[in-house]
Amino acid sequence: MEDRRFVRPRKKLVETLKKKGIKDERVLMAIGKIQRHKLIDTALHPKAYVDTALPIGMGQTISQPYTVAAQTELLEVHPGDKILEIGTGSGYQCMVLCELGADVYSVERHPDLYHRAKDALREHGYKAMLKVGDGTLGWTTYAPYDGIVVTAGAPVVPDDLVKQLNVGGRLVIPVGDENKQVMLRITRVSENEYQQEELDNFKFVPLIGEKGWGA
Repeated sequence: MEDRRFVRPRKKLVETLKKKGIKDERVLMAIGKIQRHKLIDTALHPKAYVDTALPIGMGQTISQPYTVAAQTELLEVHPGDKILEIGTGSGYQCMVLCELGADVYSVERHPDLYHRAKDALREHGYKAMLKVGDGTLGWTTYAPYDGIVVTAGAPVVPDDLVKQLNVGGRLVIPVGDENKQVMLRITRVSENEYQQEELDNFKFVPLIGEKGWGA
């Protein structure tokens, strides 16, 4: 059941994202549909549709909506694309990808967040494959992927993720130090060729794992 209190703030959020440069109407529609307030503590409901990251426990956050929209736009998702998400978190990014018609596979390091996201996705009617594991190693079982999105800041680009891209597939990942990262989009042009683009600066929680920051 839709809570009418959040309809206007959600529309306002979409307008904010447009002003910040998000152009993909499908991404904006997805952001405008997902009930972000249901993924956070009730005490934070007044900030649910403010364009900011919010805590979800265990030192993790539900990403800033602009960041989610920007990463999704860079992925250039088409219906039926197989997308790997590294860092399920609250499930918010996963829901956006599902709204775009992607087949989503998502890896989460924290078992508690995995269970919460799994329940939230089910409650909202989204289907995605989730697992607990080291996201820096990807998910080889279902590789290759048309797109991979990493929702935490990495010190370097994990080579396992690059290898799990389809030809024509895109990896969107923030890379840098613990204070600031630059968003990269790496496209697999052929079996052994990759094209890398450097985009805006962002700040993410650290990507923990064998090919990321140490645990």
